[in-house]
Amino acid sequence: MNRARDAAPRTRIGISGSYGGMNLGDEAILEGILGRLRSSLEADVTVLSLNPADTLARHAVERAINPRVLTRKEIAPVIGSLDLLVLGGGGILYDGDAQLYLREVNLAHELGVPVLLYAISVGPLATQASRGAVREALNASPGTVITVRDRESRRLLDDVGVTGEVHLTADPALLLEPEPLSAEALTAEGVEFSRAIVGFSVREPGPAAPNIDPDEYHEILANAADFVIERYDADVLFVPMEKIDVRHSHAVVAHMRNAERAEILRRRYSPRQILDLMARFEFAVGMRLHFLIFAALRGVPFAPLPYGSKVSSLLEDLQMDTPPLGAFNVGQLIGRIDRKWDTRGEIRERIQRLLPALKQRADRTNELLRGILGREVSSNGSRLDTHTGTGDPIARSPPS
Repeated sequence: MNRARDAAPRTRIGISGSYGGMNLGDEAILEGILGRLRSSLEADVTVLSLNPADTLARHAVERAINPRVLTRKEIAPVIGSLDLLVLGGGGILYDGDAQLYLREVNLAHELGVPVLLYAISVGPLATQASRGAVREALNASPGTVITVRDRESRRLLDDVGVTGEVHLTADPALLLEPEPLSAEALTAEGVEFSRAIVGFSVREPGPAAPNIDPDEYHEILANAADFVIERYDADVLFVPMEKIDVRHSHAVVAHMRNAERAEILRRRYSPRQILDLMARFEFAVGMRLHFLIFAALRGVPFAPLPYGSKVSSLLEDLQMDTPPLGAFNVGQLIGRIDRKWDTRGEIRERIQRLLPALKQRADRTNELLRGILGREVSSNGSRLDTHTGTGDPIARSPPS
């Protein structure tokens, strides 16, 4: 008997999202998706990534492709060879880029490949072009399974005219487990453990604080960090989740009175290492969604900075009050941090009580994925494989 010939072909899954862009939140999403996928079935995974080499270095996947440098004709055989195309997770359907991400979805529909939207966020969708593109792509095939990670996205899809059922699940990063990060590595970054440490995560003002110029924004955050140092005798550690965060963290420290009590992580870490780091914090103050998710996973009380609407669902799920988007001055921010610090024991207990249900919701997306594959009759053997020559934007893991 020829075992290689008689063996059932492995399931082929493509995952398209904002990967390879050096954003730890996006990489945490992919790691969460892959972790649940690998634990439940055997599959060959192709990631559609902005940086295939980075994706292969970070994640145990068989192949990575940059779809942005391939024509529709070039990417079609790759999509056609799949048993399932996964779009997501994360916030990827928004004005400007929605049509880019939906190109492969529309190709999958044309080629008869099932599609799953994996715990995405949607919006803003202000332009008629973006709203129409989303509506047409998601209504094109009745078999498309749509899952979102927040209630606002479900409402927005209904508003733009998506007719299929939209499942509310949760961010796959909620399923991550920590990877040990040694104290020696942190000491080399200048972190000391003689005092309590408060983690900070900052980003560009953007839509979360549209009326604040960068200098004012940096000064407000610097005042908040100084308050934490002086009021609680704690050191502050800034945790960049994206490359641009390093610049904004330095700008905040430049405005601080107690800059000698602040450090900024400079080296490259994996999402699971940052998750391990969170357990060393007494408290966290942050704007980026996945920084707050990591705090919740480690039971660390936190105060959200002015934020995007995608964070509001996390706060709602954890029964935490939602600060108004426009209210952002130093007095309000310090007052909110002080109240959260005083009630951090209650916040910790609430997180521990509510987190299991949120993680169960996150796991639901993978159950839906398995359901799609269970309904499909495999035709891998007859589908077209993609062969590329030297210089193609397709990267493969080396054979084991």
